[in-house]
Amino acid sequence: MAVWTVSLVLVSTSTTPAATLSDVTIAFEEVYPPTWAASWDAVGLVCGDPLQPVEKILFAVDPVDAVVDEALTWGADLIITHHPLMLRGVTSVAANTPKGRIVHRLIRSGVALYTAHTNADTASPGVSDALARAVGLTGPLSPLEPDTTDPEGRRGIGRIGELATPLLLRDFADQVTQGLPATAGGVRVAGDLDRLITTVAVSGGAGDSLLGAARAAEVDVYVTSDLRHHPASEFIEQSGGPALIDTAHFASEWPWLADGAAHLVDALGRAGGPNGATVETRVSTTVTDAWSQTFQQV
Repeated sequence: MAVWTVSLVLVSTSTTPAATLSDVTIAFEEVYPPTWAASWDAVGLVCGDPLQPVEKILFAVDPVDAVVDEALTWGADLIITHHPLMLRGVTSVAANTPKGRIVHRLIRSGVALYTAHTNADTASPGVSDALARAVGLTGPLSPLEPDTTDPEGRRGIGRIGELATPLLLRDFADQVTQGLPATAGGVRVAGDLDRLITTVAVSGGAGDSLLGAARAAEVDVYVTSDLRHHPASEFIEQSGGPALIDTAHFASEWPWLADGAAHLVDALGRAGGPNGATVETRVSTTVTDAWSQTFQQV
């Protein structure tokens, strides 16, 4: 895995008694309730003793070996990831399987694992709010696909916002590139590079299911990840619609990690914590994008 250099998010070290894993999960679920997750999703505590003390928490996008390495080197007691370790049902966590190996490593080391996935996507603020700010959107944001169960209309997948100053598509694409972690695949653009961009839709993670919503919103550009050839090609062939910017899946969700850490610390503070206990949080610097190299024809 490549490593991208970032500023770590370190907060509130303390010599007071540690919070328990139960304290942390209760506080975190006040911000990102598991009930907000999609019916097909797998969120919540994956492994760990609710009574174990937690002093150091590593936030990462993916629960992979490289992230476990980082957590153990730093001495983390808990890893909170955006992506689930076991999204689909399994019948074995034997140590000779990739997912089983991670479970065994975590349990042997006394490190807990917790996942916040689509509940963090739909939250307000959530994953797409962090992406919107990272690529330069200012002012109020609204959901691209609102959550119909939210009476306030604030939650939902994706966000729509505006740039403080309009930019040409080529310049906005560069701003997106600079605002996100570097990956081998970089950023791909479809559309007229001289098009003026004012209104922007974003969706962290795989977002081609929202291409229709982006067109209906009449934005100038849609920023998301994992766009497939045929849907993207058909979308661009229809005149008058938004331009497209396709980023690495990991990169579009990474900005949320610092937000998630900050909201957890705030929630623990509101709860008071056991005897004033606090936690130290850190954002993983490990780039866990699946693609490690890009080769260009000369």
